[in-house]
Amino acid sequence: MKKAIVLGGGGFIGGHLGKRLKNEGYHVRIADIKNHEFWNHHEICHEFIKCDLTDPKAVELVITEGCDEVYQLAADMGGAGYIFTGENDANVMHNSALINLNVAKECVLKKVKKVFYSSSACMYPEHNQLDPDNPNCSEDSAYPANPDSEYGWEKLFSERLFLSFNRNYKLNVRIARFHNIFGPQGTWTGGKEKAPAAMMRKVAESSEGSEIEVWGDGLQTRSFLYVEECVEAVLRLMKSEFKEPVNIGSEEMVTINQLAKYAISISGKDLNIKNIQGEEFKTKYGFSCPTGVRGRNSDNKLYREKIGWEVSEPLLEGMKKTYSWIADQVNK
Repeated sequence: MKKAIVLGGGGFIGGHLGKRLKNEGYHVRIADIKNHEFWNHHEICHEFIKCDLTDPKAVELVITEGCDEVYQLAADMGGAGYIFTGENDANVMHNSALINLNVAKECVLKKVKKVFYSSSACMYPEHNQLDPDNPNCSEDSAYPANPDSEYGWEKLFSERLFLSFNRNYKLNVRIARFHNIFGPQGTWTGGKEKAPAAMMRKVAESSEGSEIEVWGDGLQTRSFLYVEECVEAVLRLMKSEFKEPVNIGSEEMVTINQLAKYAISISGKDLNIKNIQGEEFKTKYGFSCPTGVRGRNSDNKLYREKIGWEVSEPLLEGMKKTYSWIADQVNK
């Protein structure tokens, strides 16, 4: 039986990944600072170790000698309201960098056979994402570096960290740059939720004929990938021999207002969209509207070329499944 360790498996993507690996016959150990919010541990792993991975002693305990695969998804992160206000920058950089420094070193010492690192599209330069209709997020556009958040800078640093350990210590790494992963069993309220979950929660909570709030002018563009497709892409990358950073995301780009309209359409409710920005936003929330870059879309050319697979499910289908789950949470 192959042994896999999922760091950050108490989180959204990590939980789905642990569950898939367990179902495929792996012995799965999860380590996280928190329990999974929506799944019992036995559903997603064989062992769950609750610990702080910024502590090197914890990482030493969790990573075992000769483990087949380590999946490093643990990070201090959240949605736009957490990442882009600037109030959490020190924690985001300090905690995530410490985790990655500990993990890279321990994987070498324990002779781990293969390591996956989850980077983010937030590491791409801001100047390539100013046009909402034509963002450039091809992997070779990463330099000269200019991420729009400290979260993105830390991701870029940690990519280079893992690649350095590959060059100097032969650590067998795979690196994916995730583009807005969404789905059920993920954070949907409380300030750390991502845009699709926030949008669907607002719709689920709204009464007929009312309005939902969308941050910014709603013309900023993004693409969103359903979590099961993300897990499939990760596992295929791990089975490949490709060691450079590669995008994992959808190429179906929508505006944030379109995303809101999808959520409204799925709900069957008659709702209006209220865009809030500028002084109105600042007066209400006490900080500037955190919308991030104007445009971002996954460029999957390299993944198709090197791994030979592509996303199969339209955004709307994933949103239907996610809305059903979030509406159930709201109505509990």
